[in-house]
Amino acid sequence: MSLSEQVPEVSAASAGSLATFESTDPATGAVVAVFPVHDADAVRETVTRAHPAAASWAALGFAERRLRLAAYRGHLARRVHELADLVHRENGKPHADAVLEITLAIDHLAWAAGHAEKTLGPRRVRAGALAANHAAYLEYQPLGVVGVIGPWNYPVFTPMGSIAYALAAGNAVVFKPSEFTPAIGDWLVAAWRAAVPDVADVLQLVTGSGETGAALCRAGVDKLAFTGSAATGRKVMAVCAETLTPVLMECGGKDAMIVDDDADVSAAAGAAVWGAMSNAGQTCIGIERVYATSAVHDRFVAEVTRRTAALRPGSDDGASYGPMTMASQTDVVRRHLDDATAAGGRAVTGGTVDGGFIAPTVLLGVPESSAAVREETFGPTLTITEVPDAEEGLRRANDSSMGLGGSVFSGSADRAMDLARRMRSGMTSINSVLTFVSVPALPFGGVGESGFGRIHGEDGLREFTRAKAITRQRVGLPVDLMSFSRPAGAADALARVMRLVHGRHR
Repeated sequence: MSLSEQVPEVSAASAGSLATFESTDPATGAVVAVFPVHDADAVRETVTRAHPAAASWAALGFAERRLRLAAYRGHLARRVHELADLVHRENGKPHADAVLEITLAIDHLAWAAGHAEKTLGPRRVRAGALAANHAAYLEYQPLGVVGVIGPWNYPVFTPMGSIAYALAAGNAVVFKPSEFTPAIGDWLVAAWRAAVPDVADVLQLVTGSGETGAALCRAGVDKLAFTGSAATGRKVMAVCAETLTPVLMECGGKDAMIVDDDADVSAAAGAAVWGAMSNAGQTCIGIERVYATSAVHDRFVAEVTRRTAALRPGSDDGASYGPMTMASQTDVVRRHLDDATAAGGRAVTGGTVDGGFIAPTVLLGVPESSAAVREETFGPTLTITEVPDAEEGLRRANDSSMGLGGSVFSGSADRAMDLARRMRSGMTSINSVLTFVSVPALPFGGVGESGFGRIHGEDGLREFTRAKAITRQRVGLPVDLMSFSRPAGAADALARVMRLVHGRHR
């Protein structure tokens, strides 16, 4: 029997005296598994177990941790289709899209383990003129126990962006998956225990809804990594502030694409449709707004319309994307569609909702003040707006409280790089969409209401550490400036030296 088939049985058995909740298939409503609602005491017990595990894990050192993380990724790689089946059942996305998500997570796990020592290990740094008689050292030490609150839209890749990098940095992790995808979180933790049994408590699970997440914030973790809405993120920060627990926030986006005069229109249209509609639009870095210049707008709209017409939502193997994972998100999409059309916009494709399935929708003529443009829709919709030039497109793209990702399509590499640099976002792809997530060396995170802090890359490794600075005196000096016994004229002499060395600069 596979891990995914064992999930309901194991989870129900572990509930004990705790209340339970059901995880269901968003397409059919069938129960996938039953899980305990971990209360504050249960969460605290889990975090308490994690602290000695964190000390043992840190003491192993980089090389030994790398071996165990390799065993974990090997375990995941051998069971990609098994996990993808579970993702399809509990999240709703097509099996092939689940495979892609898992593959990206494995690749990041490999990168984090392989680069942790080089990024975080002890190194000697230049001491500078004022401390020339000292040796200076820098290293990045693990924090201890990291709490991770994961989302439901990418229930493997997104939380693993925190879990993998926190583990590689030498921390233990207590993971609370979304209450809509707990079976996937349970599978990931069970896989860790199977692959790395000698340090099983380094990765542990708690399940439940917002109350469980709040309990995790208060349970003594050394940092909390959160992915979700800005509204929920504010609540998480408020709870963490009670104990000055540092937080990493990834709070979604309203990502824009700019299509310039000389862009490859066909490629831009294909990318926009994938960026907007894949995973039923439930992608924090998905494209929700396009600003196409007058020179290409009509051709772009025609190509997007043609491609979108070929898409079909469903839960069968031939579907382009699945249902909305969280039923209440359907209401958000419907509200945005109603607001867009009431404000004068029109749907050239889609615009209909059938249960949990939303037709791929392309909207034209939507005012910038509409909720469909201002708020994160998180559904398979796309607004396309004609602008006179790319500069106006950039202005509108940046006129948002959020700034996670974005995209620029242009035939000029220099022009595209200039626009990408000035786009107010943490990440931008040129002549593609979402590509930055597939490059493990690049940091992932946003600005404004999209959050702060970074996962992935060297920044992601350092995010789960504390910088430790050490100096060691190599030789003594005739005059110790940091002493009450220094000569009376020492400070004046130092000022004269500073004037000679630095005073000429204007």
